Amino acid sequence: MSRESEPLLRALNRMRSVILDPAALVKAVASGKQRGTTPKWRRAELRYVDLKAGRQLQITTYDATQAFTANHPVGDSSALDDLLDVPFANWIVTTETEQTQVQAKTPTTALVSTTELSAPVEADRGHDQPKERLLPVSDPVFRVLGLSDKDGKLKPSRQAKYRQVEEFLRQLDAALTDAMKSGKVRRPSTEEPLRIIDLGAGNGYLTFAAQRYLTEVRELPVVVTGVDVKEQSREHNTKIAAELGVAAEFVAGTIDGVQLDQQPDVVLALHACDTATDDALARAVEWEAPLVLAAPCCHHDIAAQLRKAPTPAPYSMLTRHGILRERFADTLTDALRASLLRLAGYRVEVVQFVESQHTPRNTMLRAIRTGSPVKGGSVKKQYDELVAEWGVRPKLGELLSGR
Repeated sequence: MSRESEPLLRALNRMRSVILDPAALVKAVASGKQRGTTPKWRRAELRYVDLKAGRQLQITTYDATQAFTANHPVGDSSALDDLLDVPFANWIVTTETEQTQVQAKTPTTALVSTTELSAPVEADRGHDQPKERLLPVSDPVFRVLGLSDKDGKLKPSRQAKYRQVEEFLRQLDAALTDAMKSGKVRRPSTEEPLRIIDLGAGNGYLTFAAQRYLTEVRELPVVVTGVDVKEQSREHNTKIAAELGVAAEFVAGTIDGVQLDQQPDVVLALHACDTATDDALARAVEWEAPLVLAAPCCHHDIAAQLRKAPTPAPYSMLTRHGILRERFADTLTDALRASLLRLAGYRVEVVQFVESQHTPRNTMLRAIRTGSPVKGGSVKKQYDELVAEWGVRPKLGELLSGR
């Protein structure tokens, strides 16, 4: 092994040349952060893949919850140059015969270590890589829910639902880890389990998957309550809970009418239709729930208001066409919801739930209660101005003002 200190820029430029050589690169990985910086990505992976269109440089970047993959033509250096500008602390570049690590010691200097490999490494150019699953398809919960067959294999017709469940678990896992680490969600015990309520539980796919993952994989004591207006859903989910032998209760009733003996730690509202999402968010605020995950469904309420209200200049092109007006209504609705939650004392992130090819409703609001409404008055001012300019009355705003 050789180790030497050299200017960071020079080390990155040498590494850049290797990465841009499709005959040399096996894999490159960037991770960590330089002191005093906040990189856009926590990790990046680069390798060449062979597609129908030819060989491409595949770059996968990771934020706190998701992975983003993009393919670039050989020789196109723009995406790589953007990554090299990210203040990662470590780069590891592997070729068939050696591995080089570049560690940023200061903003201008690096420690470069090069190791010869004991045996040549063959590059994997396959496009599809197996993805680690938080809850494998073979888990009994998927058989009981009808997503897998008796042999534990995923049914072809249920692939989209399984992807949705898996991505939801990733969001829940990341949000819960963050909330527990910061002390906003208490660490559960057998005597005081984590209390989760799912408002608009439907057939319980996400409810049971969450319960199964948290208890079996993360080994957390959990009690689940599911609420849905349909008696059929209550009967179905109660039967599933009995078959799985899990601590779960399901009730038939409205979101605004449900009564709890104890405050929930986590509130879920996943694809509750239209203003049912607002009902769920309002109840979460009322309960002072430490963690809220909401994936809104249709946004008819604001869309209907936009059709009736005059469009403020110069935004008429945003609402001239029905499909654009509908998409804008989605964005406006969730932006206003996020602002209202911030005003109610929550730290809010709006993230992609699942990829758009699997469902058109792919936005999730993740909110952790801080107990301190956002300071400064700017959010309230911006909210009031936005509502006034577009002539809309968000349902969540009405619900929170009446509590």
